[in-house]
Amino acid sequence: MRRSDYDVTDSIRTTGPAEVVAEVSGIFERLFPSESATVIARAFDDLVGLYQGEDERHHPCDTEYHDIQHVLDVTLAMARLMDGYARHRNGYSPISPDHFRVGVITALYHDIGYLRRKGDHTHRYGSEYTLTHVTRGSVFLRSYLKTLGLEAHAATGSQLVHFTGYERNTDTIRIGDPMLRKVGEFLGTADIIAQMSDRCYLEKCRDRLYPEFVLGGLASRRMPDGSINVLFSSGEDLVRKTPGFYANAVKRLDHQLHGAYAYAEKHFGGRNLYLEEMRKNVDYAKAVTAETGARMLRRTPPYTLLPDVEPYPAEMKF
Repeated sequence: MRRSDYDVTDSIRTTGPAEVVAEVSGIFERLFPSESATVIARAFDDLVGLYQGEDERHHPCDTEYHDIQHVLDVTLAMARLMDGYARHRNGYSPISPDHFRVGVITALYHDIGYLRRKGDHTHRYGSEYTLTHVTRGSVFLRSYLKTLGLEAHAATGSQLVHFTGYERNTDTIRIGDPMLRKVGEFLGTADIIAQMSDRCYLEKCRDRLYPEFVLGGLASRRMPDGSINVLFSSGEDLVRKTPGFYANAVKRLDHQLHGAYAYAEKHFGGRNLYLEEMRKNVDYAKAVTAETGARMLRRTPPYTLLPDVEPYPAEMKF
């Protein structure tokens, strides 16, 4: 049985960086034997420091759903997609070592916009940045990529995180480098397939994503006439609506991200483990909905936040 803190292959633990950085660096070094993975390793180290609150400018991660396991899982999926492309590109432009590095780094930091700066006295919780975290992450990456010696790709690479946001059609994202645009499609794809294939995806939606939606202003919307349109009334309601979200996600994967998920099959040698696990979760969400009143979601997701971190106000009951 697949373990809750492991990837879709049940072979790499995704709650800590050691196994993920080893796998990603290994993929990189096999593709580019004469290149060093030092920059990738540094990016992982810096990320851990940020998420654990070791950076003097940022509070530690306080979002339960968008935690370090999520970004590590996305980064692993990202490396696998780029590997599948590099090995089976069928005449398309080759991916360079720097393109691969930028892809890994933007995957690692695609949700950095949820981390609060210590000078911010307006927001108490990272989830309050739900609607702006992609833009905040883009600003961070523009500066951070330069510190890693990737100045040539900093301006364009910082735009890649917009492929993970649903607020923009990917056609409106201006990327001059065709290969970096492809990397952006890999990133948007990795973000979807990694989270929706998580073994505890449905439990995380119910218990963690819904509170983030409440704090971030996505659970309801104020209409022009002043009335409130409730989009998700509870965590259970969010789970019930998962099949609909999946249908929209598939459209995005196929049309806006141009079927980049197929490169996972190339990496795995035939099977697409991500799509298989996604479909299992969606089928189970349908079963949960059919069993009205039954509490069928009993898996316990790993907890990665620091012990003294509060993800939402104690008085909020979900």
